[in-house]
Amino acid sequence: MEGVVDAQMRAVLTKIGGYDRCVTEFVRVTEQRLPNHVFRRLCPELEQGGTTPSGVPVYVQLLGGNAEFMGINAARVAKLAPAGIDINFGCPSKTVNKSDGGSVLLREPNRVGDIVRSVRDAVDPSIPVTAKIRLGFSNSDLLEEIVERVVNGGACELAIHARTKEDRYKPPAYWSAVAAVSQNVSLPVIINGEIWNAEQAQSALTQSLCSDLMIGRGAMACPDLAANIKASLNGLSYSPLEWPYVLSLVIEYLQTTKNKHPMFVSNRCKQWLVFLQMHYPQAKHVFQKVKRLKEAGEVLSVLEKMLEMSDKSLDSA
Repeated sequence: MEGVVDAQMRAVLTKIGGYDRCVTEFVRVTEQRLPNHVFRRLCPELEQGGTTPSGVPVYVQLLGGNAEFMGINAARVAKLAPAGIDINFGCPSKTVNKSDGGSVLLREPNRVGDIVRSVRDAVDPSIPVTAKIRLGFSNSDLLEEIVERVVNGGACELAIHARTKEDRYKPPAYWSAVAAVSQNVSLPVIINGEIWNAEQAQSALTQSLCSDLMIGRGAMACPDLAANIKASLNGLSYSPLEWPYVLSLVIEYLQTTKNKHPMFVSNRCKQWLVFLQMHYPQAKHVFQKVKRLKEAGEVLSVLEKMLEMSDKSLDSA
């Protein structure tokens, strides 16, 4: 979720409810000790007790292939008192993989284990260390060994995206492939991948035999997805957010980010609207109105007018 779920987005989503934990965009670790401002930039929640304004814990995510420097930087961020540290072995990006990070490491289970152990040994036992993997690089032949290395390395939780690196984000996700390992390890295993609604969430849990799940792109398409899933799993009725409120969330988010750089609001607005079209057909109409706009003020002006029209439409209904 690099470049998608930043601190401002985490604040907007978690105030809706349903989310128990967030993970930052990855902090890229190479053969250097990163300064504190890098961690604070990607996880400004470190300045407020390691949580979003709604009190949801935020783990700092590290990505890199050098076990020694992963440990060195984990020790550095640990001094900033994060809620936890997560290690990314799942990113399928070609650029990241060519730089010896993300899912390319799944071809070498020993290195995965060494990185987890280096991070675990570098920080206080009170700080949770978790990891995220995929089923494997090109297939799932090494999955059991990878999981064993993560467990032996000292991770306290493991999230598994139920696709290989070569599958990237192409449907389907192979939730049932996780069942064999989720029931045979001593730590909690969290299922991830292709969870866009409450029905898929239930299927993912059932097929994977996991007790918890992680959502990513689904939260962008349906901001209250976590709350919807929780209600569904507990047999409760749930009324999804109506479009005017979702549009107000988009405006709120963009207002808090408009000082990042000149094109940020325009680009991020269009990006989010593309996701939202999956659940809200109104988002397509809004997208058409802003797709050629570049200035933040122009984009926000159009969105505010569209929100006013949506509110009036609801009142008349």
